[in-house]
Amino acid sequence: MELSDALQMLPPPPGSFIDREELIQHVGEFAISQGYVVTIKQSKKDKVVVLGCDRGGVYRDRRKSIDEASGEHARKRKSGSRLTNCPFELVGKKEDGLWVLTVKNGSHNHEPMKDISEHPSARRFNEKEVVLIKEMTDAGLKPRQILKRLRQSNPELLSTPKHVYNIKAKLRQGNTTVRRLKTLRPLTAAEGNSEPSTSTEPSWKKRYPPRVPNLIGGRFVNSQSSTSIDVLNPATQQVVAQVPLSTVEEFKAAVFSAKRAFSSWRNTPVTTRQRIMFKLHELIRRDIDKLASIITTEQGKTLKDAFNDVSRGIELVENACGMAMLQMGDFVSNISNGIDSYSIREPLGVCAGICSFSFPAMIPLLMFPIAITCGNTFILKPSEKAPGACVHLAELAMEAGLPNGVLNIVHGTNDIVNAICDDDDIKSVSNVGSDAPGMYVHARASVNSKCVQIHVGARSHAVVMPDANMEASLSALVTAGLGSSVQRCMAIIFVGGSKSWEDKLVERAKALRVDAGTEPGVDIGPVISKQVKERLSRVVQTFVDNGAQLVLDGRKIVVPRYELGNFVGPTILTDVTEDMEGYKGEILGPVLLCMQAATLEEAISIVNRNKHGSGASIFTSSCAAARKFQNEVESGQIGINLAVPTPLPLLSFSGSKASFTGDTNFYGKVGVQFYTQTKTVTQQWKDFSGNGTSATIMSNDRPNNGEEQNTLQSLDFASNDVVSLGLHLRDFSNNEVVSLPLHPNDIHSREGVSIPLHSKDFPSSEGESLAEHSRDILNSDGISSGLASLDGSQWTLNF
Repeated sequence: MELSDALQMLPPPPGSFIDREELIQHVGEFAISQGYVVTIKQSKKDKVVVLGCDRGGVYRDRRKSIDEASGEHARKRKSGSRLTNCPFELVGKKEDGLWVLTVKNGSHNHEPMKDISEHPSARRFNEKEVVLIKEMTDAGLKPRQILKRLRQSNPELLSTPKHVYNIKAKLRQGNTTVRRLKTLRPLTAAEGNSEPSTSTEPSWKKRYPPRVPNLIGGRFVNSQSSTSIDVLNPATQQVVAQVPLSTVEEFKAAVFSAKRAFSSWRNTPVTTRQRIMFKLHELIRRDIDKLASIITTEQGKTLKDAFNDVSRGIELVENACGMAMLQMGDFVSNISNGIDSYSIREPLGVCAGICSFSFPAMIPLLMFPIAITCGNTFILKPSEKAPGACVHLAELAMEAGLPNGVLNIVHGTNDIVNAICDDDDIKSVSNVGSDAPGMYVHARASVNSKCVQIHVGARSHAVVMPDANMEASLSALVTAGLGSSVQRCMAIIFVGGSKSWEDKLVERAKALRVDAGTEPGVDIGPVISKQVKERLSRVVQTFVDNGAQLVLDGRKIVVPRYELGNFVGPTILTDVTEDMEGYKGEILGPVLLCMQAATLEEAISIVNRNKHGSGASIFTSSCAAARKFQNEVESGQIGINLAVPTPLPLLSFSGSKASFTGDTNFYGKVGVQFYTQTKTVTQQWKDFSGNGTSATIMSNDRPNNGEEQNTLQSLDFASNDVVSLGLHLRDFSNNEVVSLPLHPNDIHSREGVSIPLHSKDFPSSEGESLAEHSRDILNSDGISSGLASLDGSQWTLNF
């Protein structure tokens, strides 16, 4: 295994790790890439581990000097002579639950190894060979026989019978694991049918199904938890990934990493943060097809809808690229006499986001790009049902140059949500999800004094007026109500007669193709799980039991080749009323509710009485009707002749009523307000060395070079201490000249006390008043001094 000739034998970069094994693995892999091998020199299992170089440098000189006169030959080197220890040394120490790596001595006293296979570590068996050793041991073979057979398939094997004995001893103890350090020798083609790795993908991606890693301190690490949740393809029920239920220690490690990174990240220039967002934007565009494929595989929506999901997220990253403008404060000059006041926006610290499965790419991009560009660090908890897009976005963020610890990912369910809400180091929590979980997060996080923004309750309404364009309106309604893997929840209110509209609506819905999201030409994919499919079936039946008319039933649809899929076809219910239980909550399925209203006023009342205010739209050709609807409807987002009124990121998401709870809403200007805190600075700068008239005095501490000390005695002081009027002598401990406010009654003696004045105080010999106006000079009590005119040619005042 030849190494590069340009090896510099650099020490590994310092960092923090979840556990001791991860630290040792990191150091071992880095060392091999630099041409040396590390070994454990000292270890206290739960406290510290000292790592050194396993390659010596020069032999210790044990030879006697040669006596040239006698011609004695030097004694031969003893077989016990050993290599002098290499000074290279690393220390890993456990601090606050994390193992922190520091470099004590990064230098070596030897050359890098040209062929790493020369090192004894190359004798280690790989995983497949350990399994073969176990099988041959069970068959009764001796170590030499085992080694001989192994060398038949791998002639380059350098292991000895002693190494086989060691493996057998471990097997007897029940330990079948292989040391986690990177294998020093490459696999050869003779070692079975396994293909040699040609990629640099991390190990978690190579196993199937992959176990999704956490991102902590800039490193993707496997969770130590033994419990995980299967991520199923909704169309096939195939396990595509496993999500670990991360431990509390791993969560604390992520918080620690984010907290440590905050101090340097907040001081990173905003232009540098913007450049990283520009790079992230470029990388997401590059991988948009891959992200869409991940979303379709895990969540079920069609590739077209998944592509739109990512495209919406790209717009959010574009918005974060303009942070220099969005984060600007306000400035007011001369708010008072010589006083300026301005405000600046500073990051909060460690922020957190809890994502739902509905929009796997858009929701995380709704949160962390703007948060970290404001200068915060971030902890993201993806949905355990569709985590792949979040993890890939994090990989792209690291590739874009995001520093270690700025973005962290921790997987889990309720325990991680509770930990986010309770941790004192987390300053804000963002959440997009359903009603009950969202309200729970808001209540728990608010109790712990966190900034909170929660978007829940996706119920929206569409009012269709009789004068609306039928073709355009129906096309928009079908797309909005049954698209995006039906992660929208829409009720249509027909004003006036609706029979013709409903018949046309059913015709269009029947024409939609239901199939796996990866199939070409598909309109509706599967819902995410069997539990969601069963819930939708129960909700539809509840509407029917309460008197609604089921004009199109898609509950029993079967898709060829995907019989195990979670498919629900388009379903339309008419004659729905406000008092029906299903109408009051979210449905989140391919189910359209049709309601009736006699007038526009009644339709507006129906919308306003619903507790949710995510969005409301009107379809009409009347500007007056649209304006009335816009002004009177109580919803945060209004659409006119379009069904999905979500604004672009340059504006702010503005869901209202029960659809949003918290401090401020998502993205746009209010999004920046959420992730920052305002600091107001009021400042005053005066030119104390200006041309204004002033009286000055020197302190007793200043030598007078043989001249009479200039002092004043004030009536305000009973003692004979030498003081300056309204000031202590310590105020004049240096040699600076200061302004002295005077009052006529303060000076009562005629002992010839003199006050030195600057010549610049009297521009002419005409003489002028020391204080012409009462407002010119104030003493420490705010009282002005008035003195008689002075002869400008005299530089002292004698009393």
